[in-house]
Amino acid sequence: MEHEVLARLVIADYLRDCGYKVFEAANSDEAVTMLQAPDVAIDIVFSDVQMPGDMDGFRLARWIRAHHPGVRVILTSGVERSADIAATLCEAGPLLEKPYAPQSVVDRIRQLMAKAATKP
Repeated sequence: MEHEVLARLVIADYLRDCGYKVFEAANSDEAVTMLQAPDVAIDIVFSDVQMPGDMDGFRLARWIRAHHPGVRVILTSGVERSADIAATLCEAGPLLEKPYAPQSVVDRIRQLMAKAATKP
């Protein structure tokens, strides 16, 4: 989830090129709608902390933990002080600081998927 269109397109295209199925959301409202859709299976949400809509990335991560505990969350931000809060909400460690390399997002996704595969 990224409200900056160009940034969202770049990372979404990169993830698709790496073989991932990607659903894009410009704000938290769109993300929640997708997460609640019965015909959409989402394993990981990658979201900016600063987002338009009813929820910022932190509130969205808390909502996901409460309503979809099996969905992993990766947060990103250009604001350094967000790291401590993100670390408590994300299983893969602290948030990815902007600007991030697209490969670092893929590495974090792989880490989360491997961790999920080892859980009973």
